[in-house]
Amino acid sequence: MTDGDPGTRTLVLLRHAKAEQGSDAADDADRPLSARGSADAAAAGAWLARHGLLPDVVICSTARRTRQTWHGVAMGMTGSPPEGGPAGPRPTVRYEPGAYDAHPEELLSLVRSVDPAARTALLIAHNPGVSLLSAFLDPDGATDEGLRTAELAVHRCPLDWMELSRAGAPLTARHTARD
Repeated sequence: MTDGDPGTRTLVLLRHAKAEQGSDAADDADRPLSARGSADAAAAGAWLARHGLLPDVVICSTARRTRQTWHGVAMGMTGSPPEGGPAGPRPTVRYEPGAYDAHPEELLSLVRSVDPAARTALLIAHNPGVSLLSAFLDPDGATDEGLRTAELAVHRCPLDWMELSRAGAPLTARHTARD
């Protein structure tokens, strides 16, 4: 699944893994992952490693469940049991408060700020924004239900990050741990 073209950028969108239910709206950003969510995050990381999609840059919402999703993904990418994959160089990780409850335009702005030298970026965020961003980048690849928890959407683009635009990054793969 890796692309040998040095000009190609790969954007991997990931909806955070399954979280515990919160008791009220005030504690939404502090909800932890459920046991299933932790396992799914690690499985997502192992899938990324197996497909050569190790990120150079990670943009992650500051919500607890997204930070825990990134931790699980990172563990899955490094070859930790049970599914393991090849370890790669450590990515630059940016925890972005603006990714929480963000509209797709706000998420796109975060992606456009990625270092031009980076070839693969991983954005871990929330619905509906992350699903709407995927649909924006490839309207033909969108589904009515959007991304499920711990679902990965892989978009490829021949342009620089700053040039990402509507229908400019075809969806080349989708994966969930439950598939």
